[in-house]
Amino acid sequence: QVQLVESGGGLVQAGGSLRLSCAASRSIISFNWMGWYRQAPGKQRELVATLDSGGTANYADSVKGRFTISRDNAENTVDLEMNSLKPEDTAVYYCNARYGGNIGYDSWGQGPQVTVSS
Repeated sequence: QVQLVESGGGLVQAGGSLRLSCAASRSIISFNWMGWYRQAPGKQRELVATLDSGGTANYADSVKGRFTISRDNAENTVDLEMNSLKPEDTAVYYCNARYGGNIGYDSWGQGPQVTVSS
């Protein structure tokens, strides 16, 4: 089992920026991907961004051009830089790790709150 510990998040005004960071308990080099999901009150959890082991990033249409996902294999971390934040970005953000090749194990972080005020 992989433990994920997130940091960052908080309250910011619309148009502002925040950075989320997620640290894994072991090497992420072989992970299928790492990413971020979010869940707003009353809504289903949705994908924000993922970054696979080959360096290919995938973003939700709603965050393209504003959010950037990056990973540091030496530090076993994945970060999410969020710019031009909007009130609709308000949610709990969860770090996700998919590993184990075709078996596809998933680990989730606890989820920092991101609140964007208008």
